[in-house]
Amino acid sequence: MTTGIAMGAIILFVGTGGTVLPQLVRAWQGLASQPDLIFTNALLLNVALVLLGWNRLKALKAELETRRISEKEARRLADVDPLTGCYNRRSIGPEIANLIDDAKAIDNDVAVILLDLDNFKQVNDLNGHIIGDTVLKKIAERIADTLPADALLARLGGDEFACAIQYKSGQRDRVEHTAALLIDRTSKPLHLDDLSVEVTISIGIVGEADVETYGNRIEDAQQLIHKADIAMYQAKKQGKNRMFWFEPSMEYELRFRNDLENGIRKGIREGEFLPFYEQQIDLDTGDLVGFEMLARWQSPELGTVGPDVFIPIAEDIGLISELSEKLIAQAFQDARLWHPDLSLSVNISPVQLRDPWFSQKLVRLLVEHNFPASRLDIEITESCLHENIGMARNMITSLRNQGVRVSLDDFGTGYSSLAQLRTLPFDRIKIDRSFISELRDEGASEKLVDAIISMGNGLNMPITAEGIENDEILGVLKRMGQLKGQGYHYGRPEPAEAVRTRLAEAGLLVAEEEVAAMQPSDMLAMSREMPRRFSH
Repeated sequence: MTTGIAMGAIILFVGTGGTVLPQLVRAWQGLASQPDLIFTNALLLNVALVLLGWNRLKALKAELETRRISEKEARRLADVDPLTGCYNRRSIGPEIANLIDDAKAIDNDVAVILLDLDNFKQVNDLNGHIIGDTVLKKIAERIADTLPADALLARLGGDEFACAIQYKSGQRDRVEHTAALLIDRTSKPLHLDDLSVEVTISIGIVGEADVETYGNRIEDAQQLIHKADIAMYQAKKQGKNRMFWFEPSMEYELRFRNDLENGIRKGIREGEFLPFYEQQIDLDTGDLVGFEMLARWQSPELGTVGPDVFIPIAEDIGLISELSEKLIAQAFQDARLWHPDLSLSVNISPVQLRDPWFSQKLVRLLVEHNFPASRLDIEITESCLHENIGMARNMITSLRNQGVRVSLDDFGTGYSSLAQLRTLPFDRIKIDRSFISELRDEGASEKLVDAIISMGNGLNMPITAEGIENDEILGVLKRMGQLKGQGYHYGRPEPAEAVRTRLAEAGLLVAEEEVAAMQPSDMLAMSREMPRRFSH
């Protein structure tokens, strides 16, 4: 349009100028009068229009060139990670599809390698995101230098990278060699000014021949990335800083894990997790002295699921605190009807031990359910002590100040020192079942258990033995001193209804109406009046 206006102005200039300019020339020579004023003004206006149109045309051409360059850069940035200069998640799929086509033309296969930096969040937390970005750029350079010249490299996001390389059919060892080089070279220290940073990577690999393709090149490429990601997850699970080839069983396991996560979320909402109770017996008298609460998942799809399955998953997905608090609240509700002398033991997760508000949450539950703190025994596993010994000491002290007893669970499986046992205010030690179960065979285990019991006596800490399975083990423990014990020899863990029936038969239940009206002092008085022991 601007060009049309300029051309029109030029045509008018030619037409007007053809009339006016000769008259001007003759007028200057004195051969004619001045030209007509209207034509003269029209000529000047045409000159102005030509200049204006020309300048506007030049400006528009410059603007279009700038826009063209900007659009080209935008398209480049849309396909390239701005931090590392690698391909990004959007562009790597089509590039892998093209690489597969090129490989097929020369009878090669393509392998996709997914890399994820191990514990990279810690690098950011300790050194800041600027150092973290520098580390990512350096790692990307090391990966690019290690890969073959025709390989592809993309940063999928965060600290995750994807590579695609060609290899001769049947020569998977070449791919493994490349992956081993990547692990070796990326793990070397990075020296950034006065700072030295070390990172490792976990690698998942999948070959084009290892997955089913569907004919859609882009979808097939994305499928390869997905399978490699599953294999990388397996490498993380097996200890990190290693590589795994994709296998179909990994995907089945991942899907089962996802189903479990969804099932746990649903189960917590719908009350499918229930407390079961295992008897605790005074080995010297054979009397019932309390119960340990154990979680069970009554899944409509899976049946009864043990805690060894769902507890680690609940910890990973951040639901262990909610799950545990609901179970503890239900256990308080159940145990309020028991004889006041019967204790309730509850295990807590290492995740809960890291919560600075855990003791306050527990006290709130005790108050809400009018449950005496003196009847509660919190069990902390030995391995928890090494995550944050200071927080563990504060937590134990806080709980004991409220009247709650605290036991060291699974003793012998961690790395507790005698100094820690002496300084941490535990009320009881529980010997791990792995030592107790071996007491049927005379030898080192019996001597070790005897040493632990002697140590507990020296520290004035009572001992509980877990995993009593038969009379033979029970006989050995009885000879070692006054202990409390539990295990399948006394029966399997039972739901609340079965425990209530058991206690009702022994006259060790309190009426609901009496409990509702009781104060803690009334509980104490009743414990003196009712039968104090239930012989097993």
